Amino acid sequence: MAVTYGSKRTVVGAHYGWRDFVVQRITAILLLAFTLLLLAQLLFTKGPIGYDTWAGIFSPQWMKALTFSVIVALIWHAWVGVCSVWYDYAKPAGLRLVLQALSAIWLVSCGGWAVQVLWRL
Repeated sequence: MAVTYGSKRTVVGAHYGWRDFVVQRITAILLLAFTLLLLAQLLFTKGPIGYDTWAGIFSPQWMKALTFSVIVALIWHAWVGVCSVWYDYAKPAGLRLVLQALSAIWLVSCGGWAVQVLWRL
């Protein structure tokens, strides 16, 4: 049986996980606000919604900057969530490292693709 008291006790910080909790909440609020803004723009747009409508929504520089911020927030939000899953369910450290590396590569690739699509408009 493991000893959980005395000098062999595993000590962790009192705020373990607090940063991840705050990041998840802040990025979720930003994603929700962006989604509501985008829905409002689509609902109040007259006529059919086609490429020209989408290009018009994302053409102002402030919208491109906001969308870029949301892309970064989405990647950060996904990273925190995926890392939590890997820490909880991938017990061998080597497997967890490989999964985290693959997740990081995938998220950065998706972010690069999203930025490329955004600046193509």
